[in-house]
Amino acid sequence: MPHTTASPTVTTALIIVKTGILVLGGLITYFSYKAYRSTNSPALRALTVGFSIVTFGALLAGVFDTFLDIPLALGVLIDATLTFIGFAVITYSLYVE
Repeated sequence: MPHTTASPTVTTALIIVKTGILVLGGLITYFSYKAYRSTNSPALRALTVGFSIVTFGALLAGVFDTFLDIPLALGVLIDATLTFIGFAVITYSLYVE
């Protein structure tokens, strides 16, 4: 399947949204890690790991699509897979303890 290039508007919007996800995901990860450090709660540790995975997936997919010129569908698949894994860990964090 040939790689189609997105319009500059779509590319810019994608970069803005992925940057927002990176910033907000990073903040959520930071605050959950900070809470984990003060409580040593296994649930908060798992929550931190889950949000880290989701945030990393968004970052990785954006980098792959924008800078490495891989097909958008593959970037979306990578993002979705890491989001799925991250949400599984976050769900687990709700049942720990």
